[in-house]
Amino acid sequence: MGIVGAGAVGATLAYAALMRGTAHTVALFDIDAKKVQAEALDLSHGIQFVPMAHVVGSDDVAVLADCDVVVFTAGAKQKPGQSRLDLAESTIGIVRSLLPRLVEVAPDAVHVMVTNPVDVVTWAALQVSGLPDTQLFGSGTVLDSSRLRFLLAEHLGVAAQSVHAYVVGEHGDSELPLWSSASVGSVPLLSWPGPDGRPALDETARDRIAEDVVQSAYRIIEGKGATNYAIGLAATRVVEALLNDERRILPVSSRLTDYLGISDVCLSVPAIVHAGGVGDRVEVPMTDAELAGLRRSAEAVRATARRFGF
Repeated sequence: MGIVGAGAVGATLAYAALMRGTAHTVALFDIDAKKVQAEALDLSHGIQFVPMAHVVGSDDVAVLADCDVVVFTAGAKQKPGQSRLDLAESTIGIVRSLLPRLVEVAPDAVHVMVTNPVDVVTWAALQVSGLPDTQLFGSGTVLDSSRLRFLLAEHLGVAAQSVHAYVVGEHGDSELPLWSSASVGSVPLLSWPGPDGRPALDETARDRIAEDVVQSAYRIIEGKGATNYAIGLAATRVVEALLNDERRILPVSSRLTDYLGISDVCLSVPAIVHAGGVGDRVEVPMTDAELAGLRRSAEAVRATARRFGF
């Protein structure tokens, strides 16, 4: 697997992939030669303690030659209080510069965009690269869905792994949880009983949790400057689904074509991820309010993409 960018997210992704035994070779590319070589060396010194792998790092894009998966983490750093969409201009410039070279050295790779704002960046990357929709997609709301499941688990007193719920739409302020299809074990989430016998998750609790999901990244950035651990793990999980041909359903950001009437935008919805990339998008039943929210999110992403000529 290849990683573009040896910053906080790229280096953490490499570390997570090594710890989980995700790939036999982890190749890091960054324009800062000293930084990328140092990260590769530091990671290599820990190989004794993880499943056997090989780590290389270079400022030459050729280091990514023939990778099966390339994860794009390079981009402008999000500042405290700055929305992901505000990052679009500088990050799209980086994509324009680097992506054609990546496709040249790794034409058969599946490319996963992690850089924010991931939906707009993914849309721009598809135009710049000319790659098929299946072969390039974004990490989307895989992380947001994990945040939602963690918060629900805390509220309900169960393990996060027993909560099944998706966040869809933009990876950002207009995203929305799909409450109507969420479940705990096999019990519909909205029917999960509280200690008094009434539903444990009333509208007030749902609104608070949804807001916490949106705001969590901003709080982390304000406190430590960047989010890196959870997104590193989330991206690693996406890579595993690709390399192992798992056909796992994940809420990744991809170009939609008549998904519940929504087209011509990259947005996160549950989709089947396999060795060839992103496959069928799963049409999850939604309430009228949820579908309206997804359409508003699509328009927010479209509006930003149009500002940058896409």
